[in-house]
Amino acid sequence: MSKKILAVDDSASVRQMVSFTLKGAGYEVLECCDGQDALNKITGTGVQMVVTDLNMPNMNGLELIQALRAKPECKFMPIIFLTTESQPEKKEAAKAAGATGWIVKPFKPEQLLAVVKKLLG
Repeated sequence: MSKKILAVDDSASVRQMVSFTLKGAGYEVLECCDGQDALNKITGTGVQMVVTDLNMPNMNGLELIQALRAKPECKFMPIIFLTTESQPEKKEAAKAAGATGWIVKPFKPEQLLAVVKKLLG
């Protein structure tokens, strides 16, 4: 059974690139357009990892992580930020919220796959 990953980004092209990269490596991918969409879709899906943008409408990546970490089934799930932001204070805020890792856009597909493989085995 393939591992399921939630890709959350308000940019359709970024979601497609993440999805294409992960599906090509054998992962199943669910796409969401913002944090609220992700929160609405994640329950009962068997998702094992989340890759999320930081800056999105409705609910940003930090708010999403805080909401996910409050759910018992998501407490220890790997959550990776995939964002254009790279300021140390943003990384600290993400870490404090419960992010597992940080990848800066534009990303290299092999970089994303290396992180996913490391965290999901």
